[in-house]
Amino acid sequence: MLLDVACGGGLFGPHLVGKGYRVIGVDLSAASLCEARHHGFHAVAQADIVALPFADESFDVVTAGQCLEHVPDPFAVVGELCRVLRPGGTLIVDTIADTRAARLVSITIAENLPVPGRPPRGTHDHRLFVNRARLIRVARAHGVELQLLGVRPHFGDGIRFLARRLEEVRMVRTKSTAVLFLGVGTKW
Repeated sequence: MLLDVACGGGLFGPHLVGKGYRVIGVDLSAASLCEARHHGFHAVAQADIVALPFADESFDVVTAGQCLEHVPDPFAVVGELCRVLRPGGTLIVDTIADTRAARLVSITIAENLPVPGRPPRGTHDHRLFVNRARLIRVARAHGVELQLLGVRPHFGDGIRFLARRLEEVRMVRTKSTAVLFLGVGTKW
């Protein structure tokens, strides 16, 4: 089973079809969860991600995309993600680093450029951006050794998106974790 934490409308769902997972989504928004069911989620639960309504070691894979940078205590959330992950299971999180570069890119530029698809002003609060070293320590304390991988939008896709010729922008690896990054690890 795969748990998608803060699944929103379930946009991750179509990417999981045919991968062999029973996909469960959890989110605070009932309307989003209804939409997630339409995107292929097998089941959904309305809950706070700091107190997941699942038993310990319930899931083979736990994902949390674009949510840690929006909660007051991302490290409590990481503890919950690790709690519901079974030994040998995979944890995948993506978030924004607590750096000046991330503030510049995610707030100063992204929220203020007059381009289609930009996040509304005020979407991000730099005080909630995630300290990478602490994230690794907290995950390790809960039995998961995280490896951090830098990611960024694919340049060509980004240009086509801005020109309204593409609906989705692929993310590609980068050496730097200073702005956007994935944390990927296995629970021992």
